[in-house]
Amino acid sequence: MSATRLAGQLVRLYLGLACFGTSLALMVRARLGLGPWDVLHQGLAERLDLPLGWVVNGVGAVVMLAWIPLRERPGLGTVSNVLGVGLAVDAVLRVLPAPDPLGVRIAFLGAGVLGTAIGTGLYVGAGLGPGPRDGLMTGLARRGFSVRAVRTAIEVCALAVGFALGGSVGIGTVLFALAIGPLVQLTLPLLAGPGARHPEVTHDRTAPRRGRHRVHLR
Repeated sequence: MSATRLAGQLVRLYLGLACFGTSLALMVRARLGLGPWDVLHQGLAERLDLPLGWVVNGVGAVVMLAWIPLRERPGLGTVSNVLGVGLAVDAVLRVLPAPDPLGVRIAFLGAGVLGTAIGTGLYVGAGLGPGPRDGLMTGLARRGFSVRAVRTAIEVCALAVGFALGGSVGIGTVLFALAIGPLVQLTLPLLAGPGARHPEVTHDRTAPRRGRHRVHLR
């Protein structure tokens, strides 16, 4: 691998992680609902009285423990994800005020969803390892389950537990669920680096053609 290509991968990786953290902070400040995993993160943060970013990183680390029996192998991107996203979330939350006008909150929500898709395109395009939550999904899928079923089950469980803990569920949760897949499908080919093999990351080849796409999240 050339130094130029590696540098490009690293730039994509860390820009993608910064986008993830910034996007979550925007959605938190919008107060209109979060994505499933982030509902769980917020609920845990409130119950444990910890900064949200600490919980994001902590959950990522715990999820990686499940990789051991699944024999998943982390990469630089995986470790950077566990350590970096939460730091970015807390850094942005410290300087980003919570707006009152509904129009601004809606704009924050839209920017957060779009930013997550951009972050996904950059992160996956770097090709340096899946996120901890995605690795859990693909590891389970290799045991004979469809990616679609595993993804749905994991995110429904995260959403249910997060809601029970007091995480924010609202129109933003619905928007995230409906929009993130199509947006990621657009950003992946646009932002992936040269030679990136993003189709295998974003498709379940064992599922029916109309149900193959899945979403890569943190």
